[in-house]
Amino acid sequence: MSETAKKSNLTLKIFIGMGAGIIIGAFLQILRNVFGNGSDDVSIPFFGMTFSIYGFFVEGIFNIGGTVFVKSLKMLVVPLVFVSLVCGVSSLSDPAKLGRLGGKSVALYLMTTAIAITVALVAALIVQPGAGFSATEQATFAAKESPGFANVIINMFPSNPIDSMAEGNMLQIIVFSILVGIAISLSGESGRKVRSGFDMLNDVIMKIVTIIMNLAPYGVFFLIAKLASTIELRDFGNIFLYFILVFVVLIVHAAVTYPLLLTLFARLNPKNLLIKMKDTAMFAFSSSSSNATLPITLATANKRLGVDNSVASFTVPLGATINMDGTAIMQGVATVFIAQVYGIDLTMPQILTVVATATLASIGTAGVPGVGLIMLAMVLQQVNLPVEGIALIIGIDRLLDMTRTVVNVTGDCTVTCIVAKSEGALDETVYNDMDSEIEVVPNGEPSAMANKTA
Repeated sequence: MSETAKKSNLTLKIFIGMGAGIIIGAFLQILRNVFGNGSDDVSIPFFGMTFSIYGFFVEGIFNIGGTVFVKSLKMLVVPLVFVSLVCGVSSLSDPAKLGRLGGKSVALYLMTTAIAITVALVAALIVQPGAGFSATEQATFAAKESPGFANVIINMFPSNPIDSMAEGNMLQIIVFSILVGIAISLSGESGRKVRSGFDMLNDVIMKIVTIIMNLAPYGVFFLIAKLASTIELRDFGNIFLYFILVFVVLIVHAAVTYPLLLTLFARLNPKNLLIKMKDTAMFAFSSSSSNATLPITLATANKRLGVDNSVASFTVPLGATINMDGTAIMQGVATVFIAQVYGIDLTMPQILTVVATATLASIGTAGVPGVGLIMLAMVLQQVNLPVEGIALIIGIDRLLDMTRTVVNVTGDCTVTCIVAKSEGALDETVYNDMDSEIEVVPNGEPSAMANKTA
């Protein structure tokens, strides 16, 4: 079975788990209303004994299964951020690329991510998708007092990075990881040996992510079953509103922000890029992985958009590592949604912390399916929101994950074209040629990346 087929199979399993969870949870809620008169303690006769449905299923099996899955996500936050961020920063090993080209690329990627998270937060604060959520028995959380913005800046720099990792202080971990990555890139042969070790460790961590995401259908079932058995039907309207809001912001970012940047910084027709991205977008949607789409994205930048390989070979892989605009949008809307569900008003320092954390964390967000949920757990922890709130959105996140990947790869090509134009490494004849195609072999790998003109 091909990798794409496996991912499609996993998507189907997640949808099945979500559907089964809704059906079983709703059935248990009907039993509660019929036998328990709305009480959570529903007991029915069973072979002469009293059997508690909620005690066994909701607070037992569903609660245990869902909690273990959420803890598994939280378990990966620190190692994933540290290792992948070190790999991402240390990949800028060529001193020439660490200069002008690297500076432009990183600045543009971080700028688009900051725009994405800011627009997402503003949209969520205006629409308020979590307002009126009635599941108060689910949504109880005592928030700690948020530190001032000045303290947030000061606390970004760790005095003891080991303590930062043990305590899960993500901003300190991010800063330390960036410093380690820069040091590795500047350390010559010793740095290359250390980088090799981090690359291997990153492969192992990615395998753990794969293992946990393969368990996602079961985790989704447990979480959604408990959710459906304890919340009112009308609360699903809030979750649906969250889904629509994330989807709309994703589309707006891809159809408005990127074209504006292309027009302002490169004086290029954005329509050409969006049309030529359609095949890459379809592969990205089906794979839910920026890394898996990387060969197609690189071929598109080289042969359909006219970017010289000296630029594309650097900016596209870099974008697959640090450009996660779609993930940032999800994190922004989800953070506000979860805060509203739990009745917590986000302060301005918290909102700025979300922007800073999501933007910096995008450097270390691996381009693999489902990793956005792990990064969301990091953002929630940073602003004292309950990670358990992920249970509210995890069931519908798979489809959003596929859409986020399309936005991410579109951003990769947008920044690549802008940087190439500024460096005089863009063939505008190819960029404006709407008949250029990429020849792709059946397994999805570009063959020879040859340019064909009808």
